[in-house]
Amino acid sequence: MSIILTKQNPTRLGGMMIIAGTAIGAGMLANPTATSGVWFVGSVLTLFYVWWCMYLSGLMLLEATLHFPQGASFHTVVRGLLGPRWSALTGLSVAFVLYSLTYAYIFVGGGLTQSSLLTVTEWVSGRPLAISREFSSVVFLLVLAIPIWSSTKLVGHFSTVLISGMLISFFLSNGSLLHSVTLEVLFDRSTHESQHYWRYVWAALPVCLASFGFHGNVPSLVSYYNKESKPVARSILWGSLLALGVYLLWQLAVQGNLPRGEFAPVIAEGGDVTALLAALGQYVTTDAVARFLNAFAFMAIASSFLGVTLGLFDYLRDLFTFTDTPLGRLKTASVTYFPPLLACLFFPTGFVKVMGYVGLMAAIWAVLVPALLVKAARQKFTEPYGYRVQGGMWLVYFVMLFALIVFSVQVLLQMNLIPEFIG
Repeated sequence: MSIILTKQNPTRLGGMMIIAGTAIGAGMLANPTATSGVWFVGSVLTLFYVWWCMYLSGLMLLEATLHFPQGASFHTVVRGLLGPRWSALTGLSVAFVLYSLTYAYIFVGGGLTQSSLLTVTEWVSGRPLAISREFSSVVFLLVLAIPIWSSTKLVGHFSTVLISGMLISFFLSNGSLLHSVTLEVLFDRSTHESQHYWRYVWAALPVCLASFGFHGNVPSLVSYYNKESKPVARSILWGSLLALGVYLLWQLAVQGNLPRGEFAPVIAEGGDVTALLAALGQYVTTDAVARFLNAFAFMAIASSFLGVTLGLFDYLRDLFTFTDTPLGRLKTASVTYFPPLLACLFFPTGFVKVMGYVGLMAAIWAVLVPALLVKAARQKFTEPYGYRVQGGMWLVYFVMLFALIVFSVQVLLQMNLIPEFIG
């Protein structure tokens, strides 16, 4: 069977789903824990602020990318506008973040695949077969790497199916939780003691930023839509808004049921879903929630894997100048997937130690660099290529300030100089 690599008749829904699927990943489940210090009202305002900044930086990246030939990725755009030094720094940041996330999704996806395979084999044969996590990780990778090797259009179709299933399982898992939300818990009225909220907002920013990390897909969508700016801008808007809506509903479901003071064991476990469900189990029945939440987590991770590795794939293809042919894309797939797969097989816990720096790197390439790119593009090109982000230069500096804030916060967090809520 031949693989079609053309980008004819791209669907509008596909681009939106790629953006949403990339953003809504395993990191989403950490949001209620990361924002437990500022609680519900503070978390809503924080998420809106972060979404707005990340949305604007995505549009700025779109504006800058349109000045370059179709197929250009971060490497070409940054080198052309900011020079080789910024290109090297951005390249290191992009590679570190995307390789780290790919590693994480292979590891977590392998565990979920192993659990699913054990359930299926037990249902078919009456007893579960001995299936290793390493084998399951390879299966997870191969199934999802094929559509990326094939074409961006096929990734859009896969993402649409996964996002649809994810939303269904999300609402099924959260139906009972949303029904049992109480205003007393949601607005933290259960204690009469003086509470500190906004002092913890800084620690929440890096996690919230990571929840909107779709920027690696913007150059891919520019190529996918044949350099038409409007469908790319719409994909960024509606895809990121869909992610924001899912986050806000999840915040409502969790922080409306589990009191703020009961987050201590969840925080101690790093926001683990099992610990979160155990804590919620003291207040609501979570048996049905757990089943649907497992399905939701699998599809969220799979859709994020597609979006993240598509951005990494296109970046590496542009960096190494591989051709857009089946053989060329196979070479790109090799350098995209083999390093994180080998790291996952031989160092299955290494990612935990480096995740604290992912937000720092993401603040550079997903926020600061797009603002610098659009600033340089407006100075170099007198006329926009059919699209310009509204708001003038003050909006560019507004996004730059956000990047510097998150960057500084991440450094101070590593030095234990910023207060973190512990329950």
